[in-house]
Amino acid sequence: MTDGSWARQASHAGALLSALGAVVWLSGLPFLFPSLGPTAYLFATQPSARQSAPRRVLGGHAVGVIAGLVAYHAIAGEVIITASMGPASMDGLRLAASGVVAVALTTAGMTLTDTGHAPACATTLIVGLGILAAPLEGAIIMLAVGVLVGEQALLNRLV
Repeated sequence: MTDGSWARQASHAGALLSALGAVVWLSGLPFLFPSLGPTAYLFATQPSARQSAPRRVLGGHAVGVIAGLVAYHAIAGEVIITASMGPASMDGLRLAASGVVAVALTTAGMTLTDTGHAPACATTLIVGLGILAAPLEGAIIMLAVGVLVGEQALLNRLV
């Protein structure tokens, strides 16, 4: 890529996440989380791809949040992932099972609803592993995804 498109794509992805980064800084709330990076990457590099369609992005992340919440609260409860869980612990097993079930449910849900968006499988792990597993945090995730989709629509109009 010597035509400079890499710089445009990198700027696009960065611009998409900058507003959410500002919201995190100003509010202290988790409006920026790992699965938004791959979504911003898809928007910047493959804006016309099926996985970049707003319905798939919003639907996929919604399925991921719901599946993660169901798996976490049904299997892991109040267990929180830490670096010192210890090998072969019951809490570690519960979190691992929650993550596996969350991804399986998300895959099934996205397939059944035709909302396939691969980054949503990262969202479901964020929720299913207890990182952002409160219902309010699920709502924040969806609000952040909605902001990202809105920014993408705005940037598409400006370009």
